[in-house]
Amino acid sequence: MKNNKFETILDAYQLVEGAHIRAKQYPEEIFTLAAYQADKRGYMAYPVDNGVMYQDFGVLITESELMNDYEIGSKALTEPGLSRKVA
Repeated sequence: MKNNKFETILDAYQLVEGAHIRAKQYPEEIFTLAAYQADKRGYMAYPVDNGVMYQDFGVLITESELMNDYEIGSKALTEPGLSRKVA
């Protein structure tokens, strides 16, 4: 997890279930986002340690707090057709 690059959250569309986030103030604490909970108006986030997600403890984070105080893990996206060589 420490090798992943984290970037600023620019848009709420980046907030998807399973995304890794970390607080800007405490970069050593990494969480995994769960689904948005409309009745609580926020996202549940579960801690991750050495690649293992612990679901016995979670925190509720609002969308505005995520946008201001957290960073999201970036992953290189590859499309299936782009990796092939065309002769």
